[in-house]
Amino acid sequence: MEQHEVEQRREGERPEVLLAMGPGVAERLFTAEQLARLTSLARCDPRLVAHDLTHPSPAVRSALATADALLTCWGAPVLDACALAAAPRLRAVVHAAGSVRHHVTAACWERGLTVSSAASANAVPVAEYTLAAVLLANKRVLESARWYAAARAPADWLGAPDERGNYRRTVGIVGASRVGRRVIALLRPFELRVLLYDPYATEAEAAALGAVRTGLDELCRTSDVVSVHAPELPETRRLIDGRRLALMRDGATLVNTARGSLVDESALLPELVSGRLYAVLDVTDPEPPVPGSPLYTLPNVLLTPHVAGSLGGELHRLADAALDELERFARGLPFAEGVRPDALGRSA
Repeated sequence: MEQHEVEQRREGERPEVLLAMGPGVAERLFTAEQLARLTSLARCDPRLVAHDLTHPSPAVRSALATADALLTCWGAPVLDACALAAAPRLRAVVHAAGSVRHHVTAACWERGLTVSSAASANAVPVAEYTLAAVLLANKRVLESARWYAAARAPADWLGAPDERGNYRRTVGIVGASRVGRRVIALLRPFELRVLLYDPYATEAEAAALGAVRTGLDELCRTSDVVSVHAPELPETRRLIDGRRLALMRDGATLVNTARGSLVDESALLPELVSGRLYAVLDVTDPEPPVPGSPLYTLPNVLLTPHVAGSLGGELHRLADAALDELERFARGLPFAEGVRPDALGRSA
């Protein structure tokens, strides 16, 4: 740590922090208690939020000139060379959300800024949603509920086929991302066989997580549920394409809580319209689907509007994660959830 940084960390001196995020986000992100913690950790006016760093207001321009760190979230303005030139003291970005790709630019890394993300905190509700989707998909809850609403009669429990239920079923996880790893952990208490496809994970790493490493084609061919958790990268676009969808067994379910672009929707739709496959889709491409899309009405599709991530009170988990990192910064400690530029090529 350089001398001027050491001097700034003198006891009792707090770093200056500017909030930078989309309109209305800060009001939903923090509770009153969290705002009190923020102002105890840093010199920060929580009423001042930077939405635009290209044409900042006089108040934002003044705060940016003396800011040691930015606390960002969804809708954060882009931190390009021009914005950084107006922030000569800036040394850190604490992001109270997942990916930093949308606002942390190459200029930030060239400047030597340290960056933190709350991606691990945001992975929690996505994994919880996925766990629920897997268990309900194997139980055929969507199909049973619609049958019950129409028939209004007792079900023939003994007549249910063997492929219904979760006992010894196979779940395929595509991507050992933060979410993918957490999903595998949540699946451990259940008597399920878990497969993992990730080109960077070894057999030993997969086994340590509680999964069996396999190829993507084999995963699609043998899984009862295929759940997508890979990052959105050029090489993952249409990762689940028509050929791999055709490999999936009849009655299998595709779960996508990652990004719509990872699935070839033009190839998925015929499989769903025919009734051969089921799907739980929290993301689509485009998003939302076009008004006339069959995804809205197909009985074998559960379509939700990108709600698997932090929602409602879950936003406060992101705030807590960001405040924990801000406290580390204020104490001169390295971030616990730091983002490395060399890792961005493999992460969302």
